[in-house]
Amino acid sequence: MSARTEQQSRQRVLVVGAGAAGVHTAVQLREQGWPGEVTLVGAEPHQPYDRPPLSKAVLLGRATGSAFDVDFGALEVDLRLGVAVTGLRTADREVDTASGPVAYDRLVVATGAEPVPLPGAEGVPGVYLLRTLDDAERLRPVLAGRRDVVIVGAGWIGAEFATAAREAGCRVTVVEAADQPLAGVLPPEVAARTRAWYEEAGAVLRTGCAVTAVTAVRAAGTPRAPVCEVELSDDSALTADAVVVGIGARPATGWLAGSGVALGRDGSVLADDRLRASVPGVYAVGDCASYPSARYGRRLAVHHWDNALQGPRTVASGLVAGEAETPPYDPVPYFWSEQFGRFVQYAGHHTDGDEPLWRGDPADAAWSVCWLRDGVLRALLAVGRPRDLTQGRKLIERAAALDPVRAADPAVPLKSAAR
Repeated sequence: MSARTEQQSRQRVLVVGAGAAGVHTAVQLREQGWPGEVTLVGAEPHQPYDRPPLSKAVLLGRATGSAFDVDFGALEVDLRLGVAVTGLRTADREVDTASGPVAYDRLVVATGAEPVPLPGAEGVPGVYLLRTLDDAERLRPVLAGRRDVVIVGAGWIGAEFATAAREAGCRVTVVEAADQPLAGVLPPEVAARTRAWYEEAGAVLRTGCAVTAVTAVRAAGTPRAPVCEVELSDDSALTADAVVVGIGARPATGWLAGSGVALGRDGSVLADDRLRASVPGVYAVGDCASYPSARYGRRLAVHHWDNALQGPRTVASGLVAGEAETPPYDPVPYFWSEQFGRFVQYAGHHTDGDEPLWRGDPADAAWSVCWLRDGVLRALLAVGRPRDLTQGRKLIERAAALDPVRAADPAVPLKSAAR
């Protein structure tokens, strides 16, 4: 046994957060040869599970859960569930929990993100968030009963829930304060192409309307659950059996207050290019972290599943092999969404200064948009064109320049448009 391995065998790694990022960190530590203790702490009582199926199979009752297929016992990972962290004392190298402190030598923060509540609607009966397995279980009867649903927010989660609700036979109205769905995610000229998807699916999309109040009223003469009334900024009102809020998420890092761990304005842990936090011995992965991207020349906070899969490899490598042997963390961001019968994928990161290039007619079932800067592919949105995504992601990784004429021809493989 080398001196390094012997030293590691006496050290304790504590991973806080048993979502995808935390679970993959624990797994990667063992797969890469970490010989010391590994403790994984999760606030929920459920076996660690994957979140993407919550808005799909779990919500529709086609699956009872989405637990990770991981044998924590065989990996010698001390899994502690139902343990909520309340604070961090870096000087003592201890995390505070309701059941007492938990010591560590190395700490990995993987507490993910929490949904942003609708102001004034917290605690109102009939108002739901969709982030956890318990949230999905509470919403199952709404879909099974084919209730009337108002969805606040036409982002990714709003569109996915609307898709499931329409598939279940619910009447659906989606309210979005911005002028287009996916505002802030896609440019208006691209986001506008998704409006028709709602109408085709039988969902009503109302943009340019903010929710000003939500109240619960009992349906007259019936014993059923309270019905919600949703007041809008245009002085109109909607009634629904359920209001589902999907207006964004923020890093779940409140427990780090006063710890000395530097946080960004958005609440994310300001990690470096090896995902190290500002305090020695502390790392951060997944939705709760941001990192500097040399590829895009800015700090990125990526709230998507692929980031929770890739970041743990870097953290585990830094702990096991050492930072000098670990390449900087700078992947091409990637996410996917299933909505209204379409498979939507995005890779990269685009800004207002990038030039959009269309591949195919957005009125058709399959099309893509490329974003170029000085002819170099920076990002790609693919709707029903997975090959474009696969090839485009590789082109982005190597900063490939494209021939715009060939790239605009959907019959030409994207890789063949590289100069």
